[in-house]
Amino acid sequence: MSETASKALGVPDANRWKALVFIALAQLMVVLDATIVNIALPSAQTDLGISDANRQWVVTAYALAFGGLLLFGGRIADLWGRKRAFVLGLAGFAVASALGGVATNGSTMFGARALQGVFGALLAPAALSLLAVMFTDARERAKAFGIYGAIAGGGGAVGLILGGVLTEYLDWRWTFFVNIPFAIVAAAGAYFVIREPEGSRNRSPLDIPGVILSTLGLVSLVYGFTRAESDGWSDAMTIGLLVASVVLLVAFVVTEARVKAPLLPLRVVTDRNRGGVYLSLGLAIIAMFGTFLFLTYYLQVVKGYSPIQTGFAFMPMVACMITGSTQIGARLMTRVAPRLLMGPGFLLAAVGMLLLAQLEIGSSYASVVLPAMMLLGLGMGTAFMPAMALATQGVQPRDAGVASAMVNTSQQVGGAVGTALLNTIAASATTAYIKDHIATAATGPQRQLVQLQGIVHGYSSAIWCAVGILVVAAAIALTLVNAGRPGGGAVVAGAGADDEVAVPVVAH
Repeated sequence: MSETASKALGVPDANRWKALVFIALAQLMVVLDATIVNIALPSAQTDLGISDANRQWVVTAYALAFGGLLLFGGRIADLWGRKRAFVLGLAGFAVASALGGVATNGSTMFGARALQGVFGALLAPAALSLLAVMFTDARERAKAFGIYGAIAGGGGAVGLILGGVLTEYLDWRWTFFVNIPFAIVAAAGAYFVIREPEGSRNRSPLDIPGVILSTLGLVSLVYGFTRAESDGWSDAMTIGLLVASVVLLVAFVVTEARVKAPLLPLRVVTDRNRGGVYLSLGLAIIAMFGTFLFLTYYLQVVKGYSPIQTGFAFMPMVACMITGSTQIGARLMTRVAPRLLMGPGFLLAAVGMLLLAQLEIGSSYASVVLPAMMLLGLGMGTAFMPAMALATQGVQPRDAGVASAMVNTSQQVGGAVGTALLNTIAASATTAYIKDHIATAATGPQRQLVQLQGIVHGYSSAIWCAVGILVVAAAIALTLVNAGRPGGGAVVAGAGADDEVAVPVVAH
């Protein structure tokens, strides 16, 4: 059959499943990087002579560039083409990773991490939007997003294992070098396999005021919460950054409502279903990121696990997350409404959190931590899959990049907020506990016991808040998300009247 005939008949691209392999590989690389570097940070800090005051910039430089430029990256993908943005993002990420691996001082490392964030902000929305425009059949879309959601949710825990193995048996520099083969394989595969649908680019002029306002607003927001974690909520710089972020983001919304070709068309976020997904997903990430951090410290500091043991301790959760996403979410996505997967999924995760809130120094991994992790994984996997799929359903193909960027933005901002907010709650509860109990500890060992009890009490207090956040996320999903189950055609269900389009499914 000729290409012209195929286009006329609307035949799906025969290489779409091969393309999924390379898209998933790129997504795995980005997600792994978020945790793999954290494991290597103590060793890198020692080798490069980075001070305790500056070590946070290894994480913060990446977070600021990635979080601040996501909307811009999504718009560039819509303008240039997702395949081109995807390959360029992979190449840039590989170069930045190589620079981080050969860094000889802190400044080089900070610059490499910022550069990783820049290209990650181009790569992540391009990857998700490629899925959105290539998979339009309801059943195929469910399977594709099930795989993508499993990687997005579980890849971070895999990074803990890989980071521990590389740091302990090779060298911390390999936590950067490992990205290079990932990027080369994914870029080469994408170049030869991926074909974008026709008519899906947005060639409107770039909204420069929107780019500046959104970037500065998101950078201020992410950095404000990062500062809150390290310097406290009453710090003048923290308050100033958070106030500035509100002013800048409000100005951004006003600008987007007035300009002819906005960076983020408000139709993308004002749709009831997509708005509900972005909000509930962001809240769930707040709860999940903070809890992962507490569990990591609990297993290593309180229970004495090594980094590798800690990584393997997370594996049952990863397995359950993959099961929830690919076997529950993907199989039921075409049979029930998305809210009936998202709401119960978040509630199941909240039950897992509820178990973790009972943690004590002597709690058993097998009887408390393991079942809690399994419930958390099943719940998040089941909820993430329809959330990822619904977040890009119903958008016009030319808006797929910015819609995908909003998914990543809600995750990135949620991660920054969750880490800062829950850490602050935990630290305050720990300080109060130790202050109330330390006077009764007469000996050194007793004082150490009180300090450990205080740490676990702080974790428990913060996890209780995470339970509440997940319940709110479930309520939002159940009330705001009202899309029906996807139909069998290419027209996406649940879109507003302005957005409902027959998405083209034929490659160039």
